[in-house]
Amino acid sequence: MTKEELLTKKVCLISLGCDKNTVDSERILYNLNKFGFQTTPIVDKAEIIIVNTCAFIEPARLESISKVKEVLKYKGNTAEKIIVVGCLPAKSNFDFKKVLPGVDLTLGTKSYEEIIKQICKLYNIVLKQNNKDNSPCQRVVSTPKHYAYLKIADGCDNKCSYCTIPQIRGRYTSEPIEKLLTEAAELAKAGVKELILVAQDVTRYGEDLYKKHCIVELVQKLSKIDGIEWIRLHYCYPEFFSEELINEMANNSKVCKYVDIPIQHINNDILKSMNRASTYNRVVNLLTKLKQKMPDVSVRTSIIVGFPGENNARFKQLQEFLIEYKLDNVGFFAYSKEFDTTAYNLDNQVPESIKQKRLNKLVQIQAEIQYQKCTKLLNKTLKCVCDDETADYYIMRTEYSSPEIDNFVYVLKQPNVLCKLGEFYNVKMVEVVEPFDLKGEII
Repeated sequence: MTKEELLTKKVCLISLGCDKNTVDSERILYNLNKFGFQTTPIVDKAEIIIVNTCAFIEPARLESISKVKEVLKYKGNTAEKIIVVGCLPAKSNFDFKKVLPGVDLTLGTKSYEEIIKQICKLYNIVLKQNNKDNSPCQRVVSTPKHYAYLKIADGCDNKCSYCTIPQIRGRYTSEPIEKLLTEAAELAKAGVKELILVAQDVTRYGEDLYKKHCIVELVQKLSKIDGIEWIRLHYCYPEFFSEELINEMANNSKVCKYVDIPIQHINNDILKSMNRASTYNRVVNLLTKLKQKMPDVSVRTSIIVGFPGENNARFKQLQEFLIEYKLDNVGFFAYSKEFDTTAYNLDNQVPESIKQKRLNKLVQIQAEIQYQKCTKLLNKTLKCVCDDETADYYIMRTEYSSPEIDNFVYVLKQPNVLCKLGEFYNVKMVEVVEPFDLKGEII
């Protein structure tokens, strides 16, 4: 087969998992387009199907396996090649031949670097060496044009006892500041107004490259880019959340008063068993400092329920913490016993039935907290960005909400009010839409 014949084939890319995976998928799309492939979002229109997978816990792994099995049904019909990339192939103990026979190619988390070469090999095409790509932003942004994820680092050095990320993605590796600034400037030129900084731990940024934490320096330089109006921080581990970073958030008008701090638990014994550097007092002190500097700050976190050793007393402490400190958004996960982690062999494993009962209890507590928080916003006017629209409503979001995972503000369309996607508006909150969305009116 010739290259020209290969390029008549359409490629469908399916992206699963986190926002860091989204960036990897956008880089794959860029390389596919640059080579000359036509891409399609319609799976049964593609001869080549690529699935970018997630695999850090069992539910994510099962979702990835299910999706691959689904697309394998197209092989021999509309599809010729099935390619699986990302976290699932990077797991050393996953047997593709046994679980997913029929997959033609597997590549790890850096697959965007060699995807074209490997596709050509599948079709017995010898690929000539390409010239080095010096374009500043080597991705096809798949989010709405007004916001984009900026992956500032990959991998992780935290070595939490329950987590497989270090085995899957390797050591913590920061992107150079100059590269990130160039990429961000190019995104801004394309219409991006909100940068969402992502890494496994953004507070560690720079320690490998510059031998110090440089997240504040990066944020300050990103703030100077014309067109960028909001900068949002995801995944700030409490251990390295400095006073300097708190002050930057408080004083920099472009930094959203929003932060995602994955605390995972609050009981000291559980935290120690998780190999977390945090303690109850450190977490509480950080939350207190954030509220003192920014009374309106929105805090999102993630909580692991049912970790080995979580008895009734330790679970009760977790409940009491949520009730007392009233975090704005919480993602709850039942502990997933992962084979290649140190927590796998811990004693006092919690039965699945108890995990689910506890998880449901925490979800109920948090739903009430979030409803109460929404009611306190009524009659307040907040700056909102227009993310999307339906036939009847504009779907908007405040700086206190991250795309896709947090609450929305629904603004009823009016004949005399025309809103544009990606533009900012002052919106008065007028009604709570259960469980924790809001309705608003343009001011």
